[in-house]
Amino acid sequence: MTTKFTWYGHAALGLETGGYKLLIDPFFSGNPAASTSAEAVEADFILVSHGHGDHVGDTVSIAKRTGATVISNFEIADWFAEKQGLPKTHGQHIGGGFKHPFGYLKLTLALHGSALPDGSNGGNPAGFLLTTNDGKKIYMAQDTGLFGDMKLIGEEGLDLAVIPIGDNYTMGPADALRAVKLLEPKVVVPIHYNTWDLIAQDANAWAERVEKETKTKAVVLKPGESYSL
Repeated sequence: MTTKFTWYGHAALGLETGGYKLLIDPFFSGNPAASTSAEAVEADFILVSHGHGDHVGDTVSIAKRTGATVISNFEIADWFAEKQGLPKTHGQHIGGGFKHPFGYLKLTLALHGSALPDGSNGGNPAGFLLTTNDGKKIYMAQDTGLFGDMKLIGEEGLDLAVIPIGDNYTMGPADALRAVKLLEPKVVVPIHYNTWDLIAQDANAWAERVEKETKTKAVVLKPGESYSL
């Protein structure tokens, strides 16, 4: 079974696995790096890592159009249900996993904020550790700084890690390289950079360092490009 990962720009991601379509942090409207639109994407499930507007993004409109189930921490899932009128949500919390139709999904630690766009409590930010139905291990760190427990996540045996390199709001290139050394994934894809000048980075230069200093393959995608596991 092939799992296809797509980077849509910023931290908006897509996964196709086992016949299911997942969107992660679907920020398209107002995203200068977006390679597609909220009206063009399809989803069976939408994963939201934290409450910031550039990650909540177009979740509501996409979920209403597609009927997708929204998965996030309990506070955000509750906010989508009660304040945004979404009928299909699933709340989890950091360290907690659940067997969804597309695989086993665990929420991981992330060092960041999570206030929702209207100021509501967005709970704790999270990353996602997915074990697909055919055993692939995918870690999507989303917005986070470096933390030592990435080593524990790496002990899962990662086929793919997706990590931010933009700096200012998240890890920058130096800490992202340290993250790769802790995670030891087979493949790493950088995200959350070059959306705005404030987080501009040379991803190719970073990838060269990753491959020089680790055994990990670094795959630099342009917005809209995909990588298949």
